[in-house]
Amino acid sequence: MNKFLILNSLFLLSQTSNPESKFLNLKKQLEKFGFEVVIELPPKRGAYGLLREADKKIWINPVVFELHIGTQTIIHEAVHAAQVCAGKGKIKVLGLNIKPSNYARPFFRRYTDVRRQDLEREAYAVQTQPNSYELAVSLLQKHCK
Repeated sequence: MNKFLILNSLFLLSQTSNPESKFLNLKKQLEKFGFEVVIELPPKRGAYGLLREADKKIWINPVVFELHIGTQTIIHEAVHAAQVCAGKGKIKVLGLNIKPSNYARPFFRRYTDVRRQDLEREAYAVQTQPNSYELAVSLLQKHCK
């Protein structure tokens, strides 16, 4: 990952208050809705976070805490969790009317599958909003009843 993207991630993190409590609260919300959240290397090499929709398991790579992007990572995975809930077990686009910041575009555009690109676009769109935590919580509450 290049220095520019890391610095932008760190800037976004610095804009939130007490990111550790937000991470823990979002982890609890996800678990309340039946997702298992584990802090360990995801099965996909190089991933910061990963959700396996078949059994609602979410991996958070421990390196995200060293990079100070733990909260952003779990927010991103929470959006995917809401997408799984909305699709009743099969991940689907939520149809959000928000756009990701320009710096996030390379992250979702690298996917060649258009459907996957749309799913990732939504997750990055929420993750890069100033109120990303509140958005993620509201999406979980709306779709994971």
